Amino acid sequence: MKHLSLKNLGIGLIICLSWNSAMAGDAAAGKAIYDGKGACASCHGLTGAGDGAAAAALNPKPADFTTGSFRLDANGNGTPGEDADLAAVIKKGGGAFGGNAAMPARADFSDDEIASLVAYIRSLKK
Repeated sequence: MKHLSLKNLGIGLIICLSWNSAMAGDAAAGKAIYDGKGACASCHGLTGAGDGAAAAALNPKPADFTTGSFRLDANGNGTPGEDADLAAVIKKGGGAFGGNAAMPARADFSDDEIASLVAYIRSLKK
């Protein structure tokens, strides 16, 4: 019985660790999305400073990811800028949470793509 419990604990630990790493996202894959099909750089800029080519025409200005500070609390838990908040803003657009309505909803992105984008956005903090 003790052997079975340790085996189950080990299997559970492996599942948890692999689930956690899958949810963490891949910053390199996120960069490819950011620069490519996401077209994020057009507003947020190549370095994430909110200075993309389209930024001059936007009011309010796009978020500056280099600060690492985010104001939207999409999940309403009182802590803005968590990964879940960033993921929700990417999925549903900025206007859905009182942010910039010019930030488009990207419901076409998979959860893995969004997790990778979030990882890349986090990596832009200076």
